[in-house]
Amino acid sequence: MGRKYASLIEDWQKRAHFSEEVKWVSEMIQDDAKRCLELDEKIKALRAKIKEVAKDSKMAKILLSIPGFGTICTAELAAEIGTIERFSKEGSLALYLGMSTLDNSSGKYQGSKQPKHVNTRAKAAMMIAVDRHRKYVPESQRYYEKKRSEGKKHNQAIRALGRHLSRIIYKLLTEEREYEVRPERGNTKSKVSPRSLIKTQIRKPKISDKGKNNKIYHQGA
Repeated sequence: MGRKYASLIEDWQKRAHFSEEVKWVSEMIQDDAKRCLELDEKIKALRAKIKEVAKDSKMAKILLSIPGFGTICTAELAAEIGTIERFSKEGSLALYLGMSTLDNSSGKYQGSKQPKHVNTRAKAAMMIAVDRHRKYVPESQRYYEKKRSEGKKHNQAIRALGRHLSRIIYKLLTEEREYEVRPERGNTKSKVSPRSLIKTQIRKPKISDKGKNNKIYHQGA
């Protein structure tokens, strides 16, 4: 709650006057508060269970390696995607996740429309994960700010960033490689996050890299 709001509530309590009906509903309020606390405990237990189950999922482990992708969103995405073999190309995955639109241009008219075959649960998880991701990655944050400066709304800018991340996710899953952070050369500070020193360009493995860690690296320019 914080000291500021705690002091405001204390000042309000000194001036507050309650009606006689309060004693009739006080027990109901206490019961509701107990239920809320019980739900909090169940949510914590469920999150712990999801985290435990995700350890056995190769897809969840790969997605969890992306900065900003938390346990809940990762588990949701892994469950809804199922197997990456379902998607013939990265554009199909982007459409399924709701990160891409369909071309609706005709003649002189230029426009797009939202696809109907979108997994709403996967889209919701992706929107949350991408929004958190940009706060860890300076390149992603700059891309988001660029889209906002072009007049895009928050959700539109997040979807535009999510479109790029869909390409990376498709490559990670098809090649069964983890996303790894590498520090930017000559840059040890970050206004976004000290953990966010990474690049957006995927480094192709050299021939001599065979047999080494099978991971995708992002590093600073």
